Amino acid sequence: MEEFKTLLYTPLIVFGEVSINLAKVLTVLAFILVGVSVILWAGRFIRNHLGRRGTDPNAVQLVSRAFMIVGLVVLGLITLDLLGVPLTAFAFVSGAVAIGVGFGAQNIINNFISGWILMWERPIKIGDFLEIGDVRGTVEAINTRSTRFRRVDGVHLLIPNSQLLENTVTNWTLVDSLVRTAVRVGVAYGSDVRLTEQLILQAAKEHTDVLKDPAPMVIFDDFGDSALTFELNVWLHATAERGLRLIRSDLRFRIDALFREHDVVISFPQRDVHLDGELRLVRD
Repeated sequence: MEEFKTLLYTPLIVFGEVSINLAKVLTVLAFILVGVSVILWAGRFIRNHLGRRGTDPNAVQLVSRAFMIVGLVVLGLITLDLLGVPLTAFAFVSGAVAIGVGFGAQNIINNFISGWILMWERPIKIGDFLEIGDVRGTVEAINTRSTRFRRVDGVHLLIPNSQLLENTVTNWTLVDSLVRTAVRVGVAYGSDVRLTEQLILQAAKEHTDVLKDPAPMVIFDDFGDSALTFELNVWLHATAERGLRLIRSDLRFRIDALFREHDVVISFPQRDVHLDGELRLVRD
């Protein structure tokens, strides 16, 4: 027993007047394990509690992340105090580490700061529908380094936070989910254009997702090569490209059915070929 006590309290590391023995190391390790467990449990409790109260998911994420970081910093300070290590002992080392980290981890720090800007200013929120270049999708999570983004085809992307701040991003739902979309159709020459306009408007007004204010509008767009071209503009609430495509598909189905009922012909490309000259029959 005496040998075990001697082993526990024999100094392993000495910093000036500060000595660290095995007993102190074991105590600190147990404290760290308990502290990390408590912080993780408290973070989950905060997320679940705020989620049950219907708090905005972006605010929940911001509060939980801030709590986790503050908790880990406090845990680190208490750990150093338990070891008896003064913070001044790390002044020179921390300065050198800070310089090295500044040069070697610029992108990581940039993305970290960008992540907090996104969560604080909220130009992009969880659930927003974004268009980044040729890619469209929904934001699922904003982390401290990257943002998890789900494309319309279901594929997940991890986008560095700095790219969302430095590049042009189209946010379809920044203020609201109000979106305008259009359906174009061409009818044959000789069709009753006023009847065509009424039928297209009827298809729009019958659709439950099309808003009455702003009202749908039909534009006689052009005299085409083979068709009289009309464009239907409607406003609706949509948060994904798939929703817009389905609504446009419904409108086209209904327009086609109404045209058939009223004998309005949807045009197709036609060409008149005129032959000049004499036709000769040659016999062998």
